Formats: sequence, C-alpha cells, structure tokens
Amino acid sequence: MANAAPNTPTPVKPPKPHARLEKWIWILIYGGLFLVILGIATGRTDAVLGWSMATPGGVLALVGFVLIYVRSRLNDKK
Repeated sequence: MANAAPNTPTPVKPPKPHARLEKWIWILIYGGLFLVILGIATGRTDAVLGWSMATPGGVLALVGFVLIYVRSRLNDKK
C-alpha cells in the first residue's frame, strides 16, 4: 500500500495578510532599479532622456524601500 490513509486532509496554509503589499514592494524596487540602469545607459547618448528615466526610477525604488519599512511596522494579526 502506497498511501495508508487516503482520506487524511492536507494542511491548508493561512493566507498572507499583506501579500499584495509585498508584491508591490518588489515590483517597485525592481522596476525602479531597471529604470535607473536603463537611464544610465541611455544617458551616454542623450543626457536629458537618461536623467528623465533614471530619476523616476530612483524615486520608484525609494518608494519600494520605504514600503519595506512600512510593512515591517504593520501588525500581522487580524
């Protein structure tokens, strides 16, 4: 017999209360850093366009890092 107790319920993981916030944190950080890198690379040929891409990217990444602090201060209890 491979499975001795076929009707044993599998444990269900509780939902993460701040999963949406955590998803947006990483989207903002990685998206912002991608824009910073793209802005630096573009700035070698067109400085104005490079700065106009890198600056909002830096702001997005900064918002993501601030949200990490905000998430650390939230209470996980319902």
